[in-house]
Amino acid sequence: MEFDFGAVLMEWPLLLRGLGWTVGLTAVAVPLGLLAATLGAWARACGPRGLGNAVAVYVELLRNTPFIVQLFFIFFGLPSLGVKLSPATASVIAMTLNLGAYGTEILRAGIQATPKGQWEAAYSLAMGPVQTFVRVVLPPAFKRVWPAMTSQIIIVMLGTAVCGQISTEELSYATNLIHSRNFRAFEATFIAVALYLMLSIAVRHLLLWVGTRFLFGSAPVATARVPLKRRWLGARHG
Repeated sequence: MEFDFGAVLMEWPLLLRGLGWTVGLTAVAVPLGLLAATLGAWARACGPRGLGNAVAVYVELLRNTPFIVQLFFIFFGLPSLGVKLSPATASVIAMTLNLGAYGTEILRAGIQATPKGQWEAAYSLAMGPVQTFVRVVLPPAFKRVWPAMTSQIIIVMLGTAVCGQISTEELSYATNLIHSRNFRAFEATFIAVALYLMLSIAVRHLLLWVGTRFLFGSAPVATARVPLKRRWLGARHG
């Protein structure tokens, strides 16, 4: 058996276009998904009971159904209700809703880990509930769960491979198209796997770096403090 990776690499414009679509879909869906997760986590942790129950239904529905079924419902099902979407738009909506559902539970865990004293301290400074949540509770909650949220973002990004089933021109769609042209299934799939792997590693490191550098900062180094009385006694005996 002879392998011919050159036949696949000759289609590099198609691979590059597919990779660009994968990155583009992720770049649009992730901020929207994080916003949905933030609102959902607030509703479940701090919001009115009725709203929290509605969000809980949304979370359970999305977390307990396959992503491809959600995508097909949006792209093939909604036109029956008069809502017709392009493949790219349907993909972004499906990715956003999926990340929002999983992100809600991830972020809610970070919010619930917030000490009650922080809430009370904010209220004692005459901060309102929304201001307390946004300025006091949310930043450390995101910092606690950012590694888990990063992993979920990677999963959603890799989920774009399913979006090729509705003709979204992402990387897996490009791979299948190349395979149909030259019948080099192994080579095309191998290159796609390598590209997905490199992209996942790069995005993971980028998100962790952005979180540390711009969003949360590095953790302060704990320093041991010697009580004043002990320092005075030490200086006296010295």
